[in-house]
Amino acid sequence: MKVNEISWSDVEQEVAQTAFQIAYEREINALIQEVRGNAAQVSQLEDIWCLHNFLSARRHEIDGKYDYNYSVLIFVFATLVKQGWLHLEELKGLDKDKIAKIGSLARM
Repeated sequence: MKVNEISWSDVEQEVAQTAFQIAYEREINALIQEVRGNAAQVSQLEDIWCLHNFLSARRHEIDGKYDYNYSVLIFVFATLVKQGWLHLEELKGLDKDKIAKIGSLARM
């Protein structure tokens, strides 16, 4: 079976939703802290535009990364694990094969 054709049980869907939300909140909280630090350094108009460009780029990155579509969720979780926003242990409750695929992809 292809990765994008994997079925998700009701329990797995709940685990996935929780893990997805945990990673999203972690990354958003880190972004908020970073923005606060950057905003404190604003002293001229150019600094504002730099902050704007930074936020635009991060928004594009985050919006593209957090795709809760079951056909790509294995890849989303692998990316989140690789980047440190999610830990494999937080996916406990998913099928062992799914966790193994996520772990393998995260190590690539």
